[in-house]
Amino acid sequence: MVYKCDVCNYICDPNNGDPENGIKAGTDLKNLPSNWVCPICGIEKDYFYLLKNEDTCYPERSRILSMANHVFAH
Repeated sequence: MVYKCDVCNYICDPNNGDPENGIKAGTDLKNLPSNWVCPICGIEKDYFYLLKNEDTCYPERSRILSMANHVFAH
């Protein structure tokens, strides 16, 4: 399942993981450590919401959005 940050629109896609923060690909948001925060805005994972099917039917789109979020954060 793919989630989106309600604050900064970061896409949390388990297929990508969060390698910069030690999160392996395949880790669902629900299984992230309790102290994990959005790598862009720093908000807790409770502020992420599940994207609806129409938003996730283009997996390449979520990968591109994740990359764009990363680029603009640095």
